[in-house]
Amino acid sequence: MTVHIRMDDRVEADRLEDMAQGVVGKPLDRPDGARKASGTAAYAMDSLPDGACFGVLARATIAAGRLEGVDAAAVEALPGVRAVIVDERMLRNPAQGMAGKAPVQDPHEIAYFGQPVALVVAESFEQARHGAIALVLRLEARAGAVVGPDDAGVEIETPEKKQQSSGDLDAAMREAVFGVDQTYTTPVHASAAMEPHASIAQWDEDRLTLRGSYQMLRFNRAELADALGIDEKNVRILAPFVGGGFGSKLGIAPEAVAAAIAAQRLGVPVAVPMSRQQVFEGVMRRSETTQRIRLAAGADGRLTGIGHEALVSNLPGEKFSEPVTQATPFLYRGENRVIGHRIARVNRTCAGSVRAPGEAVGVTMLEIAMDELAAAAGIDPVELRLRNIPDEDPTQQIPFSSHKLAEALRSGADRFGWDRRRTEPGQVRDGEWLVGMGMASAVRVNMLVEAKARVSLSSDGHALVETDMTDIGTGTYAILTQIAAEMLGLPMDRVETRLGDTDLPPGSGSGGSFGAASNGTAVFMACEEIRRMICERFGCEAHDLTLKDGRAIAGNRSVPLAEILGGEDLVAEGHAEPGDAEDKVRQATYGSYFAEVGVNAVTGETRVRRMLGVFAAGRILNAKTARSQCLGGMTFGIGMALTEEIFHDPRDGHIVNRDFAEYHLPVNADVPQIDVVLLEERDAWANPLQAKGIGELGICGAAAAVVNAIHNATGVRVRDLPATLDKVLEGLERQGG
Repeated sequence: MTVHIRMDDRVEADRLEDMAQGVVGKPLDRPDGARKASGTAAYAMDSLPDGACFGVLARATIAAGRLEGVDAAAVEALPGVRAVIVDERMLRNPAQGMAGKAPVQDPHEIAYFGQPVALVVAESFEQARHGAIALVLRLEARAGAVVGPDDAGVEIETPEKKQQSSGDLDAAMREAVFGVDQTYTTPVHASAAMEPHASIAQWDEDRLTLRGSYQMLRFNRAELADALGIDEKNVRILAPFVGGGFGSKLGIAPEAVAAAIAAQRLGVPVAVPMSRQQVFEGVMRRSETTQRIRLAAGADGRLTGIGHEALVSNLPGEKFSEPVTQATPFLYRGENRVIGHRIARVNRTCAGSVRAPGEAVGVTMLEIAMDELAAAAGIDPVELRLRNIPDEDPTQQIPFSSHKLAEALRSGADRFGWDRRRTEPGQVRDGEWLVGMGMASAVRVNMLVEAKARVSLSSDGHALVETDMTDIGTGTYAILTQIAAEMLGLPMDRVETRLGDTDLPPGSGSGGSFGAASNGTAVFMACEEIRRMICERFGCEAHDLTLKDGRAIAGNRSVPLAEILGGEDLVAEGHAEPGDAEDKVRQATYGSYFAEVGVNAVTGETRVRRMLGVFAAGRILNAKTARSQCLGGMTFGIGMALTEEIFHDPRDGHIVNRDFAEYHLPVNADVPQIDVVLLEERDAWANPLQAKGIGELGICGAAAAVVNAIHNATGVRVRDLPATLDKVLEGLERQGG
């Protein structure tokens, strides 16, 4: 039995409030935690089949041109080498959810330095790696490669669907009492997931099984089948544990297709792991951005105009482009608006979704501009934002489904001690350290994505949840277990959740902060159907039934579930999908950040001393995993503000800092004790759970609070992230400090 819900309108009943088990919302441990802590959770490379060979990708060393051939014979003669494979089906760059839609990729056409072009397969990983290094690629470089968005001859596209304007922003800027017109830049970022990409392919006649590290299995299955030219019914992907993704594993990447081709050709399982350097160079990057932001305000600080125009980059032919301005149309008031979006076509690694695509970089820079406006107008930065919260979506003229920004700003300011902040920069000193405070708003769009899940209640009173949804470290195992336990009145240890197998009902996948709400809704709907079946057997109405601790209670009867089931298992499938609700109301999550930094007046080094995040994301399904997501997001913000930056060599476009030694992620010494507050909220427009996404909200604007605190500490305004010590020192020197 399948029960379906399409979100066309608000859900009036808050059914979870009627449940009695009391596990949803609690800070419960992850059911998978012990396996991960003990090292028994099997990640992609932890389950090698007997007789497996290894493949290592050989990659281009030019930015643009063609692969004319490879000298395979010499490598195939090396000890242990089984094959050198160049195949028309090999991916040039990740699929990015484009099965059946993307332009055909010619693997012989070189589009960027580091592009995978061949696979060397051997009996051991070391032999395969040696062969890949020894393989001579006959490459013909093409003159005029564009390795940066500022190069001469760069092709600029202006997609019509990403442009908006209303009113007269130029006039608003001329008439403004206070205004900002500045250009801000962010560098290329890496997803930097802990687990590198890896795939193990094995064929059983015409059926392919791929063990891999992927986020969106129902899409990945279609992408892999599309690349190989086979029916997706003949593809099974297993990814029960994923060691982080942050967008890099949204689409099937080159190693998966190469492993499948090699395994089919050789008739043995083939494992293709990617090194850290290969992941940096050949999988995914966040585009650099150049953002012009214009703000026009009256004497009272109320915005009359907002302009946000962005330049991003990607490979020729790629459909994705960083949605920098995604939240700008609805975050603040202002009747005169210009939203602009341009794409530079460059010979760099494919740009894709990385850690809250759009808002992570767009809201960050908008919030720095808002801090500049607050300084120009002499208005407290918190108060400026409060004055500019719109009553409805100012672009679409539709109401907000819920809106907690004002509460997040006020409660955050109070908890952080914002009233102790000195308005004038450079007023607080602690030895060599200049101390300042900064803040920013947080916002992230909210989405529901189609998802299915199957729930089985066995005759002995245990439940099983099944969906191909993945857990990339975000807590999916815990949340789906909690929802089923709550709805069916079972202790957590009597519910098992199985994930990461495309033979299970197709879930939404992990991405866009939609996973918990989308798949949670599917589980919820399946459980509602099982509750209906229990009512039929128990002879009661749905509103009279209470399920708790494995017992059914109605009226003056309390009976064990096993007795009601009478040896029969109950099975239901839930199906959730978006509908008209997303067009009737603006759905988003909100929050605020407050940071205190110390800036060394001698070295220019910045240290974050303390940081607070206040977030509202509908019903919180697990307070512990939600808090962990926010901690991680704010840590990303610290990295974005102070250290993270990929460098491309301007001669050939290769990535200079392509590992964790040189790509500077924040580590323990960089991250202070972070305080997280989760506001009470319900959003009946979002889904029956009244929950919204929280995974990426913690990133969206966090870096701005740090950069704004640097300005408060020193008077130095950094508009080119990250705010490394050389930029701060240069600002101090300009001030004569």
